[in-house]
Formats: sequence, C-alpha cells, structure tokens
Amino acid sequence: MPTVLIIDDHAAVAIALDVLFSLHEIDALSAATPEEGLALLERHAIDLVVQDMNFSADTTSGEEGAALFHAIRTRHPDLPVILLTAWTQLDAAVDLIKSGAADYLAKPWDDRRLVASVRNLLELGQANRALRARVVAEQRQRHALEDAFDLRGMVWQDPATERVVHLACQVARADVPVLISGPNGSGKECIAAIVQANSLVAKGPFVVLNCGAVPVDLIEAELFGAEAGAYTGSTRARDGKFDAADGGTLFLDEIGNLPLAGQMKLLRVLETGRFERLGSNRERQVKVRVISASNADLPAMIRAGTFREDLFYRLNVIELRLPPLAQRPADILVLARHFLGHEKTLDAQAQAALLAHGWPGNVRELKNVMQRASLLSAGSVIHAPELGLPAAPIAPSAAPEPDRGSVIEALARAHGVVAQAAQELGLSRQALYRRMERLGIARG
Repeated sequence: MPTVLIIDDHAAVAIALDVLFSLHEIDALSAATPEEGLALLERHAIDLVVQDMNFSADTTSGEEGAALFHAIRTRHPDLPVILLTAWTQLDAAVDLIKSGAADYLAKPWDDRRLVASVRNLLELGQANRALRARVVAEQRQRHALEDAFDLRGMVWQDPATERVVHLACQVARADVPVLISGPNGSGKECIAAIVQANSLVAKGPFVVLNCGAVPVDLIEAELFGAEAGAYTGSTRARDGKFDAADGGTLFLDEIGNLPLAGQMKLLRVLETGRFERLGSNRERQVKVRVISASNADLPAMIRAGTFREDLFYRLNVIELRLPPLAQRPADILVLARHFLGHEKTLDAQAQAALLAHGWPGNVRELKNVMQRASLLSAGSVIHAPELGLPAAPIAPSAAPEPDRGSVIEALARAHGVVAQAAQELGLSRQALYRRMERLGIARG
C-alpha cells in the first residue's frame, strides 16, 4: 500500500488523518516536528507528505511550514506535498503552491476533498515512476545497442524507431537480402547504412543507387554496366553499380521504379551472382549483399503486373518497416535539435508547432525546416513563426475531452508541467486546469 507521512504537532490531527487514510487503504506515518519528519523521510519510502504550516505555540506566520516544505523539496524534489493551513497562512500557502506544493487545504479540512487529492497525487506519482522506469529501460537498451553495434550516428528517441534499429542490427550479419519499406524521407538509407556497417562485408564498399532518379532506359546500364555503343551516347565501356559494390553492399532505393527487364536481370544476380553488361554476352561474377528500399506498395504492383512476384520474395527475405515521422512523435524534437546544432534553441511554442505538424515529407522535411529556420532566425532562440509551418487545420468538430486516465498519463509524461501536458492534450493551460478540477485531479 502507498504510504503518507503526516507532519503535524497536534496529535489529534495526526490520529484523525491516520484513521481517515486507513479507511481508504493508505498507510500513514506521523511526525510531530519538522526534524522528526525529515528523519522519517530518510528512513522510509514515502509516497506523499501532508504537513502543517506551524509547529510552535503562538506562531501563525507559516514560516516554519515554508522552511519545512523547502527542505523536503531540496532533498526529495519529486515528492508531492499537501499543505494544511489556517486561513491566516493562506497567502503563504499560495506562494508555496507556486513553488511546487501539490495542494493546500484549510483546517478543518473536507475529508472527501483531502482523500481525492491524496489519491490523485498517488496515482500521478505511480504514473511518473512507471514513466521514469520506462525511460531508463529505453536508455539502457539504446546504450546497449550503441555499445554492441555501429549505428552510424543515427539519432532517434521513439520506441517505434528503436524497434527498427534493433532489428536491423539483428539481421545485419545474415547473408540475405533486406527490404526496407517506408515513405520518402523517413530515413531508409540510414537504416541501410546500419545494416551494412554491422554486416560481414562491413569493410567492403557501400554503393547507393536511387532507381527513381535514373531515366528508365539507363537504369540497366547503371546497375550492370555497358559496353561502348550499347546505348545512344555511350562511347566507352563502363562499370555498373554491381561492379562497384563487389565485395560489399549495394543499396537500391526506390526499387519499385526498376523496369521489368531490369527486374529479371536483378533476380538472376541475386540467385547466381552473375550478370552481363548491357551490349555484352560475357558473364561477370560478383559477390554483393543487396539491400533494397521502396515507398511503393509492391504487392499492389505485383497484382498490376508491374513488379515481379519472384523478385519481391527474393528481396523480401527480411523486411524492415520504418514508420512515417508522424507515427514516431518522440523523434521529432530530438531530430530538430540535432539538425539545429548547439547554437540555437526552440521556444515552447516552436516545439508545440513541430509536434502539431503532420510532416508529409518526414525527416527530410524536418531537416529542411530546421535549416531554413536557423538561417532566418536573427537570435539564438527560434520562435514558431520562424519555422514557416502552415497553420494547423481547424477540426470540423470539437475533439472529445480527455478522460481522467488520459489527463493523469499526460501529466506524468510532462513530469507535472501543466503547460506541456496541455499541449499534448490539445488544450490551453486554463482549459486543462478546469478539466482537472472537474475530474478531481489536484494541481501538481
């Protein structure tokens, strides 16, 4: 059960609160002085403190309570504290609320409000601890990946990206083709580089060909090479990408743009390691690890007859699906800061604008936005208008209000910062405060 520490010099108050909490399955410890209370905090696992504002006879200033609160805050900054105060210390209690106190209640207190406040704060604390544990676990896993593999400096924060990176590292040493699927600009080439850097041919060349950037009638020559005169304008023999990648890795981006004739030749290379240059009958032998990528719906292309089914299954031995940036929201700000470097920062409104944008151009669009904002911003802090992002569309109808669980989870992720939680929930700070009051959630 959770444990509450009661610090009050009146024994009757401590007994009443102990009985009240026990009726709601909450353990309680009591201390009659600030010194005793601080000592108990060092010896026991305490989830919440309920403290008085005065401990000496004939003292009503609240200074002792303020000193105790600041001492608790210094030693246990995440521990929620509820203040019990007489009306004469109301101003002092309000000042402490601004300094981080969770709530204040006037004596005599309302049992229902006190229990509701305690329960809400305990739930929020539990959610915060779970969130911190998850963050620590994710950081530990990331550090383990960084220690065990060459991640080519890739930057990420979102668990969805982590899963793709982890799988890329797992399959890197397998001598099989890998297909990376995902929208344009999502970072597929970065994943391909990680696969190559941790493969058995990591010391070999890493050759890249964007099949969508080469004219259709020249793709075969780019891939397999050509003899002199094999096509209009060719005056000498040339090696292709397979020649250049021999002993290493060939990354074929936008593989869906490869014409059917080229697909047939590629399938043969994958199966035998042999091919002929364009305009030649002499076979050449290579050893190349092929990684391909596509933003196209290859199964739909198979049904339409524009992509070979046998090639698809040959390329798709291992598939890595990289989600669009909008589905990896935790990556947005960490990537934005990476692209900015150390000389400029983003204010809160700029961060909110980045999180609200849909990013149809994915990571590539984000990089361009940050580069442009860095050039156009005169100061060291970038503001939302300097990002040049379109205004968020107005929803045709109001979104449903967040329920109690959603509010508590958002507050936990924001570590109790109401403004940040409000941004995540799509509310103003004042609207979130009103919602918290209606749901009986104490202000943290």
